[in-house]
Amino acid sequence: MVYLSRLKVILIGLALIAMVFGASNAFASISGTHILLRLDTDELINRRLEATRDQIRMLLRDVQPRINFGGLAVSGPTVQLRIGDPAQVEAAKAALKAVVDPIAGKEGPVQEFALDDSEPGLLKFMMTDAGANYRMSAALAQSIEVIKNRLHELGIADSAIQLMDEGILVQAPGAADLLSLARTLARPGRLSFQLVDTSMPVNDAINGRPPAGSSVLYSMDDPPVPYLVENRVIVSGDHVLDARAALAGEPVVAFRLDSRGTERFKWATTQYVGKPFAMILDGQVISAPIIREPIEGGTGQISGSFTDLEAKTIALLMRTGALPARLTIVEEAR
Repeated sequence: MVYLSRLKVILIGLALIAMVFGASNAFASISGTHILLRLDTDELINRRLEATRDQIRMLLRDVQPRINFGGLAVSGPTVQLRIGDPAQVEAAKAALKAVVDPIAGKEGPVQEFALDDSEPGLLKFMMTDAGANYRMSAALAQSIEVIKNRLHELGIADSAIQLMDEGILVQAPGAADLLSLARTLARPGRLSFQLVDTSMPVNDAINGRPPAGSSVLYSMDDPPVPYLVENRVIVSGDHVLDARAALAGEPVVAFRLDSRGTERFKWATTQYVGKPFAMILDGQVISAPIIREPIEGGTGQISGSFTDLEAKTIALLMRTGALPARLTIVEEAR
């Protein structure tokens, strides 16, 4: 089996676009009011490898008797780890079987990772060509759906989307401000609710080292305000059913969660009364209120000295969901 260099991943992704979607090579002939967006395949593959690394850590965490391992890291298109006791290698492979099990693709099962255990004590989970192709194809399809939803929510008339060799072409003759539209379509839209870490002053974390499992993030204010935030995500944007800009003395974002999000939100606001709870959008803290009482109904408001436009944009991103990977603006022109 052939495994991927990062450059090969990108080249395969571009070839896949042309093959699957019948894309045109007519970049030079693009005319009219349009935006051209390109999927960051490098980021997409890296995020998938990092997610697999975290999956491996979780799968091994609860194994009894405990399996001693170290060196768990992403290296190129591979996630690798070393098993300390040779007698535990087979137990580790059994515990990590889910990583190499085929996943369901549109055209049948896809083996995303293959195991290389040729070096004693070292397990290498290598992303396959088929796995990379599957992830890129799925990411393109999901990106197009998110873009369609955002265009619809913005009420852009006569818009159309076409997949080309060069990226995702969005034709939007009804857009008044094309650059603003391009920036909105390209925003990742990744929302999460996470606890603020109060175990140490944030300035100590900035000047030294944050506690394990926490990171320093900054607000959207000018100048930005630092927060020490736990990396654990309590509720993600995937659980948002609806979000709308509203006025409550100031512009706010009112949101509603699904049943799973409601359950998690209730648990967190019950367990951590008195602690600040950060709402994070694309790596920036947009609000960090103190939990005053349990929130049981799955609804809430986000306030953060927003302008009316900011509140509407945040609500739009929450409603339409996150992009699977970064989109870069290649071109916007009339």
